[in-house]
Amino acid sequence: MEPAVARRMSRLTGVSAILGVLMILYSFGINQGPPLDATDDQMMAYAHSHFRHVMVASWLQSVGPLLIVIFALALVRLASATNSLMGWLTLLGASILMMVSLSEVVFYICALDSAPPTMGRIGNNVGHAIQHLYFIVAAPVLFIPLGSVLMGSRILPKAFGVLAVFIGVCFFILGITSLYQPILSVAVTSFAPIQALWWLAAGIALIRRSGRIDQFLAKS
Repeated sequence: MEPAVARRMSRLTGVSAILGVLMILYSFGINQGPPLDATDDQMMAYAHSHFRHVMVASWLQSVGPLLIVIFALALVRLASATNSLMGWLTLLGASILMMVSLSEVVFYICALDSAPPTMGRIGNNVGHAIQHLYFIVAAPVLFIPLGSVLMGSRILPKAFGVLAVFIGVCFFILGITSLYQPILSVAVTSFAPIQALWWLAAGIALIRRSGRIDQFLAKS
């Protein structure tokens, strides 16, 4: 890859990761969701009063992960691992992550529908049930191979690769230990923001190293 192209890719995708994280965090801030034990009437009242917030948050939660996935695939490309097994597994993990995220968004939007009257509760419950998939498969299958790619490259400091694998393993363990929880506990979901911090730090680090990216490409 030409150094100029690599520098531009590093900066643009680094910004992409930062924007993606901020969009997701903001989406959670404006869409706290209704209580899980809400009645049909309460769900319809919530849909009426929070329609705009839920729709904006749904858009943010759809586009935000896409920007992060673009960053992840750029890391694989910069590491010259596109045709490696770990590179392909990163692509698979990114695809699963997008599928899970978009599925969750679909049911958040379904929860706004008042026909039939039970649709709100169904959409809300299924949306929370889908969160299991982040821990069971989406995060592990993205973070573990991506971390392996980074540990074999100098695109980012080695610590990012080690931390990525660690995060993926932790998600996998939490996915197993929470299998019998119909709705994930706060103790489990509170681990999720750690991945956002990783993406944010990785995006900043790649931008900072973009001016010297040709040195890392030559020796990666």
